[in-house]
Amino acid sequence: MISSIPALLRAHGLHPRKSLGQNFLTDPAALGRIVAAADLLPDDVVVEVGAGLGTLTRLLAERAGRVVAVELDDCLVKILREQLADLPNVEILHGDVLRISEIRVSSSPLPHLGYKVVGNLPYYITSAVLRRFLEQEPRPRLLVVTVQREVAERIVAHPPDMSLLAVSVQFYGRPHLVARIPAGAFYPPPQVDSAVVRIEVGEQPTVLLAGGMEEATFFHVVRAGFGQRRKMLRNALSAGLGLPPARVEEVLTRAGVDPHRRAETLSLEEWAEIVRQLEKH
Repeated sequence: MISSIPALLRAHGLHPRKSLGQNFLTDPAALGRIVAAADLLPDDVVVEVGAGLGTLTRLLAERAGRVVAVELDDCLVKILREQLADLPNVEILHGDVLRISEIRVSSSPLPHLGYKVVGNLPYYITSAVLRRFLEQEPRPRLLVVTVQREVAERIVAHPPDMSLLAVSVQFYGRPHLVARIPAGAFYPPPQVDSAVVRIEVGEQPTVLLAGGMEEATFFHVVRAGFGQRRKMLRNALSAGLGLPPARVEEVLTRAGVDPHRRAETLSLEEWAEIVRQLEKH
């Protein structure tokens, strides 16, 4: 099936849709790395984002107990149902993963921290898909996603190269780069290389939110800090939070953070301490 993707599309009179970021992974070695990174067990439930033509779906179904294959393109859903008809442990869900209010498996809700997410994510929805699974209950215990290489490097970055995306992912889990995938491994080849990122999700955030601090408050402050990245933290937080610069400088000093630093240089622990000091003072 892997080598017949172009033929399969032609047989159905279809072409990859650039508007949906349809680049189908065809390289067997890359597909194998993704499946291996998911550490699948016979009782695992897997949500696959963007099942496409079912190539990866079939490999997941060979190892997992249940696979919920989510696909937006109604033309591909028809092919999926034909290609995967022999797999009773695969459920095909037609819809936009960002708009589906609740993903269910065998008519039951997803288990709390008991499922995994695997997917080849188009650039334009990468951040939104990660937020959808990391910020909403129930959270998966593991995500293995293929994204643009540049995005992957942003996700796994450390200070002084942090971004809002890095903070958003690392707040909930621990990401690391599994493999780099050249553009030629896809049909049609995208303009850039990709990479596979594995994100291990814990039951609690990776930083301690003391004193009843809300996650929403934490991210409100972080977004303010990254809102004007070229500015010093003192000025960015002042503008983003609507506080006098002198007040922000005092809070940063109490948190042990130099007011002249920039947002990308801060660790998650430093962000948490800034929020604590803001709430305290």
